[in-house]
Amino acid sequence: MTVDARAATRRPLHLALGGALVVATALIPSAESVAADQTSEVTVPYTCQFPSGPEKAKVAVKAVLPVSARTEETIRPGDVSVDVSLARSALAQFTALEAATLSAVAELTVRNTVGEHTADASWQQLEAPAVTLPPEGEDADGVVLTTTGDVPTVAFGSPGRATITPAALSLTLASFTEDGAPTTPPELTVVCAPADDEERPLARITVRDSAGPATPVPTPDAPVPGEDDAAEPPAKPDRPAPGLDPDAHRRIDDLTEARREALDDADPGSCPIEIPPEWVMTTAETYAAGYANAVKLDGAAALGPAFMKVVLNKRYINDSCASTVDVTSEVEFEYEGKRQLPPTKATFLSYGFMPTTATMVLEQVGPPAVVQTHTVTNTPTYPEESTVTAQLSMRLYDVKVNGVPLDVGPDCRTERSFEQVLKGYGQSYPPAGYLVATGGNLTGYAHIPPFKGCGVGENLDPLFTSAISSVGRKADNYTKMTQAPLCVATNPDGPDCPPKVPKPER
Repeated sequence: MTVDARAATRRPLHLALGGALVVATALIPSAESVAADQTSEVTVPYTCQFPSGPEKAKVAVKAVLPVSARTEETIRPGDVSVDVSLARSALAQFTALEAATLSAVAELTVRNTVGEHTADASWQQLEAPAVTLPPEGEDADGVVLTTTGDVPTVAFGSPGRATITPAALSLTLASFTEDGAPTTPPELTVVCAPADDEERPLARITVRDSAGPATPVPTPDAPVPGEDDAAEPPAKPDRPAPGLDPDAHRRIDDLTEARREALDDADPGSCPIEIPPEWVMTTAETYAAGYANAVKLDGAAALGPAFMKVVLNKRYINDSCASTVDVTSEVEFEYEGKRQLPPTKATFLSYGFMPTTATMVLEQVGPPAVVQTHTVTNTPTYPEESTVTAQLSMRLYDVKVNGVPLDVGPDCRTERSFEQVLKGYGQSYPPAGYLVATGGNLTGYAHIPPFKGCGVGENLDPLFTSAISSVGRKADNYTKMTQAPLCVATNPDGPDCPPKVPKPER
């Protein structure tokens, strides 16, 4: 990733970057452990109310879900698809309009149940591409509309056997003529319901109590929650990944200090050398995703995937006397043209019985995130430490408690920005741990400030501050993010372009 100028003839120049990553704590609890996933599938008969009368439909729902979870663990359904099979008789109203193709947008209500507690979630904006309508007179079974899309997360607040079951279904059907023009009318919305009272769960998930043996036990010298110890530096993040020297961060510190002590005998005019940005600066793109602990909620929040635009090597200092290379890069988040992460929406059972949904947005404020990479070059492995610092603000909206909207207003957010610092450790030869070019895991901590501007007609600031904010709590909001490899502008046809979305690790 970085290189000593003396070795430039034998080693390629690596680009320095750090995954500018973030932390959030919100009303979206998750877990510390990872459960095995499986592909769950169920087929449910539905009755859909068309203008010409009721029509039968066969609906196959599929998603990747865990077989087990812990209480208040965020479950993110993956690879979701809802296949809607419409009989030929249901297509008559479209062929009468001289339609040649039919597309759909589906909204499926999913019932989340554990014990006596139930909460409904809405899987919205599931889209199906246009399919060709069969010509009249042919012996055909109709059409199958395969809708896909991202859906909200869910968490269960009580232990037991949880089920996720398809319920009501709404279809917006769009029809087009042979030349691609919309028909008149262009759309038809139909409401569908299960054809019988038989419960057909998509998945059954064993929910275990988070207070079980897997929950870390506080050490005797752990800080007391609420003590004013925010000024103390956080502990070192997780050890480097397998294959990396387990004491990599200590070796970086020791090697750097040893070399700096030798500078007294060096020619002060020969070190360091700062390379002008126009020689090495370039751009790149990547994604990152992960989780952040929310200590007050005894869980974690799912983050990302965050799209990041990177300017590499804004500053490049080669100190051959100290055998170090220090690189500074910058990162900007981007979502739909805004400096933010994508909104995160979740459904969960608060306190084990109160269904709650909320949407959270993390917005980047101030200057770009700063990425500082420090490499020691007088050892064959080239150990490296990367530090990412970002300034963020958290905003909450679309909050519902037990299905009833809680009006928090348009500007319910932290009263000031907060700083997120993440670190990653790796080595270049052989590659191991976190390297900014190839990605990997970064970890760190953040403190969430109090909230302001929450509520319309009543002040809800104290509610969110007491539930989420973490002022003065050193151990709050531990974050682990996984960054994908860089797609570098100078190599647009490389294997990492376009940038990929990584699978987050807990």
